[in-house]
Amino acid sequence: MELTLSVAALAAVLGFALLRPRRQAPVAVAAAAAVVGAGAVSWQDAVREVNELAPVVGFLAAVLVLARLCDDEGLFHAAGVLMARATSGGQTRFLASVFAIAATVTAVLSLDATVVLLTPVVLATARMLAVPARPHAYATAHLANTASLLLPVSNLTNLLAFSAAGLTFLKFTATMALPWLAAVIVEFVLLRWIFAKDLTVAPQRSAVDEPLDVPVFALVVVGLTLAGFAVTSALELSPAWSALAGAVVLAVRGLITRHTTMTKIVVALDVPFLAFVLCLGVVVAAVMTNGLESAMHRLIPDGQGLLALLAIAAIGAVLSNIVNNLPAVLVLLPLVSSAGPAAVLAVLIGVNIGPNLTYPGSLANLLWRDVVHRAGMSARFTEFARVGLCTAPLTLIAAVLGLWAVTRSG
Repeated sequence: MELTLSVAALAAVLGFALLRPRRQAPVAVAAAAAVVGAGAVSWQDAVREVNELAPVVGFLAAVLVLARLCDDEGLFHAAGVLMARATSGGQTRFLASVFAIAATVTAVLSLDATVVLLTPVVLATARMLAVPARPHAYATAHLANTASLLLPVSNLTNLLAFSAAGLTFLKFTATMALPWLAAVIVEFVLLRWIFAKDLTVAPQRSAVDEPLDVPVFALVVVGLTLAGFAVTSALELSPAWSALAGAVVLAVRGLITRHTTMTKIVVALDVPFLAFVLCLGVVVAAVMTNGLESAMHRLIPDGQGLLALLAIAAIGAVLSNIVNNLPAVLVLLPLVSSAGPAAVLAVLIGVNIGPNLTYPGSLANLLWRDVVHRAGMSARFTEFARVGLCTAPLTLIAAVLGLWAVTRSG
């Protein structure tokens, strides 16, 4: 009975997240209340799950505000000017600049910033240059997932894995640098091949004359915030404190210069989504308690050898496309954490790269779909899946090989 209720609750939460995202928060709250009320998960376990997720959610809130304030300061507009200037070498240079900027934005300001703030800039730049937007739009979609491997703060899944792996901020980053670089390079080669015909269209050179206004203050704040992540990790504090400090500094400046308003800041917090994450954790805990944990134990291989890491990453990728990557990482991390950091990071590779296969793989995919649809670009499920099938498996293998090489040498 409890298992049936828990699975039904999870299906309802994910269904609304995928099909009716504006209603995902109240549905998640109702589902969490239902599994607790029915005894599928105890009140004490539900409170424990919320307490464990609270620092992660607090960090997410701070980063969402930080990214929005960077946009208000003109950081993403400056990125668009840089991308337009890169077209002097042809569309391949344009694509390379999109990759470089999207990978950096994803790693430092999280994948949501790439999807929600950078993608519209990329689409507008492609339209201004009169070139096909599809190669560059797919670059932001895929890098929002793939390029989020680098830092513990790049993705909500990373923060969860960071806690489970027991690594410092710098050790995590050093370990994931090679997998991140390998994945980004493979992604670039494959997308360039898939969209080779679109990339032959020559851009209009006359569209790249806009002056570059670099928001130095915002860049300095972001740099100091990033350094603060390493400091807070060394002091065993939550990285949320560093993100909060950066957001407060930019918020004060933005309010003084009238680049932003309190209303914009509150909206950027996205409180309903934060509630959704907390309640989703409670529902996943109920499913785990009532049978999924024992079933997954039989699938997860032991050890940290290459084949084991590939299998763990593949399971993470498949599960992400079945139940979304956030529930997938909540399910898998408790099962692999005892095997060591490499197994935890293999899960992370699976749940971060795997979502490039289908829209349900991550909430970022769905946000990206809405962004490009509003901009007038069609992105059918079949096309997204086709591009994903051509890129995700090889990218995942490249990242796991990089992880195995680093952990073996270390």
